[in-house]
Amino acid sequence: MIILYGLLILIGLIGLIFLKKTMELKKGKQMAEARLSAMKITRIASPGAVKSLSILPLVDYYASRPDLKTEPGVSYLVTADDTQILMDVGFNKKKEHPSPLLHNMKALGVSVSDLDMIFISHAHLDHLGGMQDQKEKTFSLSRGLVSIPDIPVYAPVKLSASRWNQGPKPQAITEPTVLKDGIVSIGVIPRFLFLMGDTPENALAVNVAGKGIVLVIGCGHQTIERIIERTRRLFSEPIYAVIGGLHYPVFGGRIMLGPINLQHLVGSDRPPWTGIQAADVESAISAIQKVPPKIVALSPHDSSDWSLDRFKQAFGDAYVELKVGQEIVI
Repeated sequence: MIILYGLLILIGLIGLIFLKKTMELKKGKQMAEARLSAMKITRIASPGAVKSLSILPLVDYYASRPDLKTEPGVSYLVTADDTQILMDVGFNKKKEHPSPLLHNMKALGVSVSDLDMIFISHAHLDHLGGMQDQKEKTFSLSRGLVSIPDIPVYAPVKLSASRWNQGPKPQAITEPTVLKDGIVSIGVIPRFLFLMGDTPENALAVNVAGKGIVLVIGCGHQTIERIIERTRRLFSEPIYAVIGGLHYPVFGGRIMLGPINLQHLVGSDRPPWTGIQAADVESAISAIQKVPPKIVALSPHDSSDWSLDRFKQAFGDAYVELKVGQEIVI
């Protein structure tokens, strides 16, 4: 009988939490939409351009060779001409030192001392270096001391360097911003998620001479439809490539709690029982096809194998597999 009462109390508490979150969701979505409507986005007349661009995945769910570590997190080395940008810093779920990021950087011949810029797409644990960093609003390359050169660090919200990072203080940027000639943050696109709450996210846009805009996306919580819309408002140049995470854990996920697909719960601005669906994947594919880009590469860290297969089928020869250690050269 005691066990039954305990179970009923637990069910009641979970129900109250879901009721509270559902009420917060309605208000949060209204606030996010109001912020988005109030934004004045104007075309960037002179974004500049780079001659060459490559994206080297340093952390993700699949790898191109067995000596590289994998995890459901993201970090990319974006090399635009001679500028090296570290975009996001992975998950480091096991709190290791060296982290999967540092392990893979060493294996791939990438040095922290050679970085020119760090760009944090959004403040979730799989992009900041772990749950502790998400809670404390910091970012960590590893769970041991790492000396970062005196370089710009950009994020969509106020962050601090963790005690593990000896280096520069991050600066929050929310508006579309030219970070360097040809390298642009498209600015925050606000969204309120069911469990994660307010989730402002930036994406990188790199203008490659003679080709167009290459979008490098962290998780795509903004939705690819809105990312495309924002990009078209900012640039006269065409969208050449869409690369990165779009968060489609449909029919499977990378972070499971028993039978519960946690990525499905946290990645939607709808209640989990009507969360991310196959129809959302089809809508994303349709939106991208209307561009249409020459290169599409979907990150597996937050999208299921089913979603990856749908993108492969939809984009054929334009689709490039995104794996740790497999450089995408534009």
